[in-house]
Amino acid sequence: MTFKQILPFMALPLIFACGGQQAALTTGIDIADLDTTVAPGTDFFRYATGGWADAHPLTAEYARFGSFEYLDECNNKQLRELIEGVAAQQNPEGSLAAKIAAMYNSAMDSVNLNKQGLEPIREDLQRIDRCYDKDELYRLYSSLQLNGMDGMFDFGIDADIKDSKNNLAMLYQSGLHMGQKEYYLDTDSATAAIRDAYKNYMTQLFTRCKVTSEADAAARVEAAYAVEERLAKASKSRTELRDDEANYHKMSLDSLMQTFPALQWKHYFGILGAQDIREVNVGQPEFIREVEAIWQDTPLETLKDYVRWQLIDTASSYLDDEMRAASFGFYGTVMSGRQEDRPRWKRAVAATERALGEAVGQLYVEKYFPAAAKERMIQLVKNLQVALGERIDAQEWMSDSTKAVAHEKLDAFIVKVGYPDKWKDYSALELGRNYWENYKATAVWAYHDLASRKLNKPVDNTEWYMPPQMINAYYNPTTNEICFPAGILQPPFFDMQADDAFNYGAIGVVIGHEMTHGFDDQGSKYDKDGNLRQWWTAEDRQRFEERTHVMRDFFNNIEVLPGLHANGQLTLGENMADHGGLQVAFQAFKNAQKAALTVPEGSPEGLSKTAAPVTVPEGSPEGLSFTPEQRFFLAYAKVWANNIRDEEIRQRTKSDPHALGRWRVNGALPHIDAWYEAFGITESDPMFVPKSNRVTIW
Repeated sequence: MTFKQILPFMALPLIFACGGQQAALTTGIDIADLDTTVAPGTDFFRYATGGWADAHPLTAEYARFGSFEYLDECNNKQLRELIEGVAAQQNPEGSLAAKIAAMYNSAMDSVNLNKQGLEPIREDLQRIDRCYDKDELYRLYSSLQLNGMDGMFDFGIDADIKDSKNNLAMLYQSGLHMGQKEYYLDTDSATAAIRDAYKNYMTQLFTRCKVTSEADAAARVEAAYAVEERLAKASKSRTELRDDEANYHKMSLDSLMQTFPALQWKHYFGILGAQDIREVNVGQPEFIREVEAIWQDTPLETLKDYVRWQLIDTASSYLDDEMRAASFGFYGTVMSGRQEDRPRWKRAVAATERALGEAVGQLYVEKYFPAAAKERMIQLVKNLQVALGERIDAQEWMSDSTKAVAHEKLDAFIVKVGYPDKWKDYSALELGRNYWENYKATAVWAYHDLASRKLNKPVDNTEWYMPPQMINAYYNPTTNEICFPAGILQPPFFDMQADDAFNYGAIGVVIGHEMTHGFDDQGSKYDKDGNLRQWWTAEDRQRFEERTHVMRDFFNNIEVLPGLHANGQLTLGENMADHGGLQVAFQAFKNAQKAALTVPEGSPEGLSKTAAPVTVPEGSPEGLSFTPEQRFFLAYAKVWANNIRDEEIRQRTKSDPHALGRWRVNGALPHIDAWYEAFGITESDPMFVPKSNRVTIW
């Protein structure tokens, strides 16, 4: 189940000067970001962001660089300062500061890493060598998964989607190092070349780790790859995984052992700290059946090579520079088109965040997140809730009974802003000086912490699924919550000095986007309590799905690269949320404009309650100014400004439920009537879509 949605946002206060006078607000629009040689109705993405893109060309380090990556650069510098400050000092043994220092310092210690070479994984490779039968190998495989190695399937614990107040253990498909089944099965020349590069990468690591001689490498790599290919054929696509009902198969532990008897379940769950498991959701039973068949009919030596590969590839980024370079050469360059790895300090910061996200988050919030921003954001969310309620009431295709239940769900939203009220407990996590050992220790801690907190227990609605420093936002259907971490509540996404038009177009759309996820093609199947159940009338559901098909088909027709089209079904939920976010935020913006024209009793004639003068940026070409409505859409487009490599376009199109940035602008705005009115778009413009063909949902 996917519920963490990536989108930007920002708060929306008004700025007052001393003496009760409002300070002048800026438009928030930097004219240099635009490319006014392109007409808005020809390519609005280029018109609104072309200047920014030209000023921020891709460097060798990036496969994509946009507004998110720009903010991530700023965040990384702040986090580096915080973490290195902790890492350089003497910290009490066992303290959070000591753990942060241990993880960061071990990742930065290139001298020790290069001196050790392959030694950190040598013992585990020898343990694989010594396995005398499949049962012993499978037990070792389970223990290696506990230590962070990728497995053929994954284990987790989260809310039962049909009993949302209680947690449920889950098994789901995994084991594909290239991420998506299409990389193993598609026959186009570009994908075939990636497969060849993957096998070359396998050969490179196998020979360096002395798993095989050069003479035998090709055959052994092909055999190990064939195991992964079988998993790919049995896997559901990312699109199929979006059907939550089709991926729900709850059964008792006894039933699981009877259905798949060859997979030593009691040993597996015991290793992960989940020995008291009673029930489990087997997300993809056909996949688990294929895993069982692989263990039964694959020769022992081939299974050993597959397990060796899982171990070596997982460890490659935590060993010496040669192993890291090989890993980056495939995953960074071949898969994404990046020409240069991130500097070591960025990788060390990222590793520390992965291991101790909320511990780092406490440092971040204390220094960089003002408490006042949290209250402002909560108020803005309330404004957007009002607007979404108005949009629901305005829909002629939805019956009154469905509208009433929709309002109940909207009113029940849990809103999380900034940082959690209680922090994770890392007291059981012990870290030392060795990077790979620290990685393994973190994985063991995470599995055991998950089981101790969640197994056979009710859902904790105070839990956060992202650390506060993350530049992100999400909607979770099982808790009916929207969450906006502190990391994204800063420039360039939130501008305290900008007017309503800019901020509603940016943060407002983001908030509306996350709210709309509660009513998209997936979220709309969950009720206000987070249970997967039908709460629409049958007629309303049919009319709703007819409208979503317009969005799906529109994106299916977008060619993102020659011969490669967008996946309208995979991106449907995100595209619907963009559509709803734009509609709801624009409604809230118009409400704010009306409020600004309301004169309080006793006020001097002509004195607006909230209006403030807007200034045009210095150096703007004479006469170049924008209406508030135009600034709303320019602010939205700026959120998605980016440059991107073709390799990254291909990878995201195959795997990402979000459309590419260009099409979150040029694919979304042609379905928004207010955009046509703001920029005078007519049927003579290339981006024009006849009104009868536009999406009409929210």
